Amino acid sequence: MFISSAIAAEAAQSAPDWTSFIPLVVIFVLFWFMLIRPQMKQAKEQRKLIEALQKGDEVTTTSGIVGRITKVGEGYVSLEIAPETVITVQKHTVQTLLPKGTIKAL
Repeated sequence: MFISSAIAAEAAQSAPDWTSFIPLVVIFVLFWFMLIRPQMKQAKEQRKLIEALQKGDEVTTTSGIVGRITKVGEGYVSLEIAPETVITVQKHTVQTLLPKGTIKAL
């Protein structure tokens, strides 16, 4: 009676236990759909925004500066933040494209 249960327990332990990997797979899938995938989607939208920048667009930078684009270069954008005041910022710092006329409303 004792020997048969011991043999059964030994046989069960020697077989690969695939069920122990199921929680890891579930956690990875949750991370993918809740964290990684939305970040990839947001990064893709940001790349499209930066590529579509043109002269005259009103934008906000990541530092909170609001201005109108006066010149678009390869890696830099010139922003007019006040009359006769132009600053140059890196393209990737442009965070939001604002609707036309937003600067006048401020």
